[in-house]
Amino acid sequence: MPASQYTVSDVMSHTAVAIGREASYKEIVEVMHQWKVSALPVLEGEGRVVGVVSEADLLPKEEFRRDDPRLPEQLDEASKAGAVLAEELMSSPAVTVHPDATLAEAARIMARKAVKRLPVVNDVGMLEGVVSRSDLLKVFLRPDEEIAEEIRQLVLGELPLPAHVDFSVLEGVVTLHGPVRDRALVPLLARAIRAVEGVVDVRMALEGAVGANA
Repeated sequence: MPASQYTVSDVMSHTAVAIGREASYKEIVEVMHQWKVSALPVLEGEGRVVGVVSEADLLPKEEFRRDDPRLPEQLDEASKAGAVLAEELMSSPAVTVHPDATLAEAARIMARKAVKRLPVVNDVGMLEGVVSRSDLLKVFLRPDEEIAEEIRQLVLGELPLPAHVDFSVLEGVVTLHGPVRDRALVPLLARAIRAVEGVVDVRMALEGAVGANA
């Protein structure tokens, strides 16, 4: 069954703000503030991503300014309180994603690693852009007409609607409506439609079986 063709490259920011290993603590804070980002890729050489510095990496300097860590699990965080360069602050290796990854794959990585942004890298680790949580939500801005056309082209080309059944799209919600004799195909249709990027929900407004002569 064909699915939506959207990948990370379709929604990511192709112009990424990054820093080098030698960037200072204050410089990192200034860049984050200027560009309104919560994390920055750290690059070396011609642009290979070697780590990421996030706001979480910067906070220990304030958190442990006066107090020493009290719990064993705070030791790693406290060690960053004295760091002044990106290479000392960064989390490495960086959690990254490839431009041809699906949006679902990127979302799973963000959820699993509890990060808000992912550097997008090519096969040799060179930075190509950055994808954020808000980028992944861009597909829900797709017009209803565009979603409907994709359903016709990608879904109904493989799983035609039963006779007398039609669908509509409103605010991203797809509704199947009409009389239906055999509901066996309905769950398959709903699953395929839900896989189309931008679909918020799939609802059923199906009536009972049509007459034998319908």
